[in-house]
Amino acid sequence: MRIRSLNIIIVVCLTLLSKAWAANVIEGVRIWPAPENTRVVFDLAEKPDYSYFFLSNPNRLVIDFKNANNVAPLANLAKNDTRINRIRTSTGKYKNSTRIVLDLNSAYTETIFPLAPTGPYGNRLVVDLLDKAKKVVVVHKPKDNKRDVIIGIDAGHGGEDPGSISKNGTYEKKITLSIAKRLEAIVNKEPGMRAVMVRGGDYFVNLNKRTQIARQKQVDFLVSIHADAFRTSQPRGASVWIVNDSRAQSELSKWMRSREQNSELLGGGGELIKKTNDDNLAVFLADLTKDKSLEISDQMARNVILELKKVTKMHKSTPQNASLAVLKSSDIPSMLVETGFISNSYDFKNLMSSTHQKKLANAIFTGMKNYFVKYPPAGSLLASLKPSKHKISRGESLSLIAHKYKVSVKQLKLANNLKTDVVRVGQTLTIPK
Repeated sequence: MRIRSLNIIIVVCLTLLSKAWAANVIEGVRIWPAPENTRVVFDLAEKPDYSYFFLSNPNRLVIDFKNANNVAPLANLAKNDTRINRIRTSTGKYKNSTRIVLDLNSAYTETIFPLAPTGPYGNRLVVDLLDKAKKVVVVHKPKDNKRDVIIGIDAGHGGEDPGSISKNGTYEKKITLSIAKRLEAIVNKEPGMRAVMVRGGDYFVNLNKRTQIARQKQVDFLVSIHADAFRTSQPRGASVWIVNDSRAQSELSKWMRSREQNSELLGGGGELIKKTNDDNLAVFLADLTKDKSLEISDQMARNVILELKKVTKMHKSTPQNASLAVLKSSDIPSMLVETGFISNSYDFKNLMSSTHQKKLANAIFTGMKNYFVKYPPAGSLLASLKPSKHKISRGESLSLIAHKYKVSVKQLKLANNLKTDVVRVGQTLTIPK
């Protein structure tokens, strides 16, 4: 305890001393490694005044914070990152400035931008180091026969964006990732189905990037997992959200849209780093798929609600509508599942329970599976397992039909609950596989 108290006193003293000669202070540095990029976030007392440049042999990113002092510890910050060897200070070119050097393992594409205070964060400078890779071009080739049905699983928030925060400081991003991983495991155990995670760890993924990942993986359906918080503690229970033409403007719907916009500022700078060459444009122009996508989303949401009712209280018992970015790609059927309110003490206790998380994941999976068993995508294994139908024509007998489909008469009778071998013209039989 004495050592900890002494460290706190030292940091406070350094902060006070730094303000004596510098207008700004680097109060903290955070690193968020992700599969395709590493994000470094500098937390500052004031808006940063900075410049930067790259050096090679070895690769380095040098950032000069003008009229600023650093009190953040830098040792071992990058020990778990594959792109940064270390972060250190060096002699700067400006008086009363701090030079931060990132020793890099390779050359990267960079995006560097400041962010104004919002939510739980103050002024920040964000550095994104992206792997230099060839652009992924999605070629929609005919999928193999008996392929897996691919479920995209999006764990809401992550990294720099904590999502909602409970009274005791638990972040929504932790709960959503835990439920998403449980859902992933259940999906991958099911023959004919396979899960694709939009994010598999604690890092931020831009909202537009989430649907791009789903499109690149050619998912059949995208489910986004969330655990909401409202401005009061009264609301509780789960709900399922989709986008449709009505776009209902309930109070909760407006609250969710506002929260989503704030999350973009927390995590990615939103429109500050959006590219003008939007690959999604061609998709949005192909609006012919929109109605079918919305139909699938609505039916899927109703299936999932039926299963969620068995394991948790429902805040809404029918699919809700909101214009949320993760749901708006017209070529990808999708839904957003709010698993409960972490602002409600009863819901929060359940959401922190591994048993309850498993029940939620199983309910979501069962609802999706029931839909795909009934309406399997063409060429999938589930489609090959779906029983076909045969309508009896004049002159056909049960034995003739059994021979035609290479099944036994006994199998036909069991599949159709027949007590005798007698069939009638116009009768429809289920042909078992």
